[in-house]
This record gives sequence, structure tokens and C-alpha cells, in this order.
Amino acid sequence: MTPPRLALLASAGLAVLLPQAPAPDPMDEGRALTASFLKGEDLPAIHKRLSAPLKARIKDFEGFQAFQRSVAQGLGDAPELIREDLDTSGPARIYRRVVKGSIPVPMEILWGIEADGTISTFAVRPQQKKAEAAPSRFLDYATKTAFRLPFEGEWTVFWGGRTLEQNYHAANASQRFAMDLLVFKDGKSHAGDGKRPEDYYAWGRKILAPAAGKVVAAVDGNDDAAPGVLMQPGAGNPAGNHVVLDHGNGEFSLLAHLQKGSLKVKAGDTVKAGQPLGLCGNSGNTSEPHLHIHLQTGPAFPGATEGLPMPFTDFLADGKPVAKGELVKGMAVRPK
Repeated sequence: MTPPRLALLASAGLAVLLPQAPAPDPMDEGRALTASFLKGEDLPAIHKRLSAPLKARIKDFEGFQAFQRSVAQGLGDAPELIREDLDTSGPARIYRRVVKGSIPVPMEILWGIEADGTISTFAVRPQQKKAEAAPSRFLDYATKTAFRLPFEGEWTVFWGGRTLEQNYHAANASQRFAMDLLVFKDGKSHAGDGKRPEDYYAWGRKILAPAAGKVVAAVDGNDDAAPGVLMQPGAGNPAGNHVVLDHGNGEFSLLAHLQKGSLKVKAGDTVKAGQPLGLCGNSGNTSEPHLHIHLQTGPAFPGATEGLPMPFTDFLADGKPVAKGELVKGMAVRPK
């Protein structure tokens, strides 16, 4: 068995609110989940805790059992521990265990556990080399445009910030300061089982122009995918239905994954700050309905552009007023 056959990874919306009951120690919980999975114990209970997008990737419980058997065959039920760590910097607790089994490469086992106990990330894969944030000549750049939050009501920053721990986009030079935002209620990003785009609280929310500008691209017509169905690399348009605004001074904003048929603008239009552009959807390369937004040096996406910092003005972050600041993973933000 080759290591790539053991790879399985999917991420869904992460809970933000703590449950009322005391949460188990995340390190102990990660150890217990790992031990149970490797031994094939309590698999129905573990499968039940998987998020809807994860279940969509696995298909059914029989597929989950088959995956467990392949992992156990490659690692055994008690592989040698190399190291373990825990990341609690974001709204989910990420437990990682690096082990050595019969496969001749170290393997890592990851569990991402939401505050409500849902398992939103699960992976067994060859140990990953430590990624680094893309170099940028704009780390100290001061934007010339004043940006407002591109929505009303409260949203949560799922990915945002300047480090890879805060923001996986940071590895990509053109998306160096990009942000993904979702809507949560009672610690979850969706109602019901989350199998339909309309189950998600971000679905259909109005997306607004973050500042005045000229529409240089307005793409519509891409279908909204079912949650958890990711686009294959190189297939179609990763931004899905999207709008690119030219704010002048070499600053262009991209707002992506909009709902099919919802765009209110076309290329060549001039918009004001706060003007509706479309509705939040699930088009393009996205695991669930959310807004992707970033600032870049040119109009093309993807293209030969560089990411720019995108601070916002006059908003509330976790209930506290912010005159001007960048969005960071885990923040609950809303306009004043």
C-alpha cells in the first residue's frame, strides 16, 4: 500500500461558541479518537460525529470502515508515536499525531473538533513538510482605499490573518491576505444535516461593495455545488461567480463564490460603497457557502497579481469597536 492511498482530508464550518457543558480535554480527546479509530472500536459513534461535508467525501459508513481497515493494515493498531501537538488558535481544536508504522514514511493523523463535538477535519496522510507563508513586498503596505465590511449582520472569519496557522491562503502570493467568512448560529454554520446549500446561514446573504469602484469583471452562470463537493484541480473557475472591483491606485478587490443568477452588476458599472453586488452562494472551489474576499494588484484572477493587505474601517470585532483593522481567524465581525 502506498502512502497516498491513506490520504483523506476535508474541512467544514467550524464552531465558534463554546458548549454549555465543559468540553473534554482536547489532547485527551484526540488521543482517544486516534486509539479507537486505529483499533476499529466505536466506529459508528465516530462516524456519527463527522460533519456533513466529511460524510459526503466518505459516502457511507461502509466506506468509513474500509478506510479504517486500510489505515490499520498500513500502521497497525499501535504505531510508534513520534510526536503530537494541539492547535487551539482558531475556533476548532486541531489535534495532530505523527506516527511510524509498517509504512516506511512517518504518517500524521489529524482531528479537527468543533466546540459542539462535531469532527470537521479528519486526515491520515504522509507527514507534511512545514509550509511557509509566501514572501510579500506589501507587508507594510498602507491601502489607499477605505473599505467597509462587504455585508450586514454578523459574520465569522473562518480564515484570515497573516500566518499560515490563521490563514491557509497566506501560502499563495496572489491571495496572501485573503479572507473566508461564514455565518454561525448557536456554534454551527448550518441548520439540519447541511447537505443542501440553503441549509447554510451564509447562503443568500447580500454581498456588498466594500468601497466605491468600477466593475472590471462580473462572472455569473456557474452552478452552485452541493456542500462538500470540491472542484477538481484545473477544472472550471475556482472563484465561481464573482465580482472584481477597481478602486483606483492599483487596488482591486475580488468577491467570490456568489450565488448563480444573483449578480446585480456587470462589467463597466460604477458602484458605491455598500451597493449590493450579489448573494452569497457556493459556486467555484468551495466546501460550503461562504464569502471569499481579497485585495490584489491587478484585475485578473487567477493571474499574475500580488495580494495586498485589506483592512476594514468602523466595525465591531467580538463586540468591540475597531476604527481600522485587518480581520483575523475566529473574529465575529459586523458593521457598526
